Amino acid sequence: MAKSKQQKLNRTSHVPYDKRPKPKRSQTTMRPASHLKSARSPQRAPSIPFAHTDRILLVGEGDFSFTHALHTRHDCRSLVATCYDSAAELAEKYPQSSRYIHDLEEAARENHSVMDIKILYGVDATKLGKSLPAGGGKLVKKGGFDRVMFNFPHVGGLTKDVNRQVRYNQGKLLVGFFKAASSLLTPTGTIVVTIFEGEPYSLWNIRDLARHVGLQVGRSFKFQPEAYQGYRHARTLGNIDGGRGWKGEGRDARTYVFERKGMGRTQTQQAKPTRDGNKSSDSDEDD
Repeated sequence: MAKSKQQKLNRTSHVPYDKRPKPKRSQTTMRPASHLKSARSPQRAPSIPFAHTDRILLVGEGDFSFTHALHTRHDCRSLVATCYDSAAELAEKYPQSSRYIHDLEEAARENHSVMDIKILYGVDATKLGKSLPAGGGKLVKKGGFDRVMFNFPHVGGLTKDVNRQVRYNQGKLLVGFFKAASSLLTPTGTIVVTIFEGEPYSLWNIRDLARHVGLQVGRSFKFQPEAYQGYRHARTLGNIDGGRGWKGEGRDARTYVFERKGMGRTQTQQAKPTRDGNKSSDSDEDD
């Protein structure tokens, strides 16, 4: 071996291993999966606008699957659930309702000392608190509700004209409901309404309707039906023949929590960061 090469090897052999030059990393070296940024942000926990201890009045129920979910999944024990249809009409439009009602009534009978669940038929959302059957009678009239909930209010297929539908749902239904429900609340009670997003529902201007009767939006959030296991949206007109799903069933919806003006933001509402990083109290939207 040539002398120059032998000297070079000797010099290298005495360099500590951790001081030696490291080989360049190939540009194609894969990074561990743990370092990869997730393409999808974690889903927020659903917003639930009630506590299991609340006294809740449900208005305009379809097949009572939502009421059933409040009891079985959220342990709500003080429920007055109403529907617009008579008992006979309900059974014809939503045959599945009998199972939900049976479970609710059975639970109330077996646990009557700690549970108060009532089912009322033929109740008009605009006449709450008035004489039977349209107003729910004494059971509703005495008020004292922490929450009055109305999911997907709609007058039904009275007309195919969009402008007339908007007027019917605005003036005939929602304004009347807000006025009637307001008188049934506890001092800190709220009215919870869920409607679909987009037209024609956005044309209802639900915030303005509430403002005209002394209410304001405390907060709003995306409605997540998966938070109410077993619940399925029921059309105003009843089930579709053949048991097929309704084409609009999966569209996005939003829940609005209305409170009396001057009551302030609801306790569960937190100020959201604005684009400049500061927190704002002007927005009522949770997500």
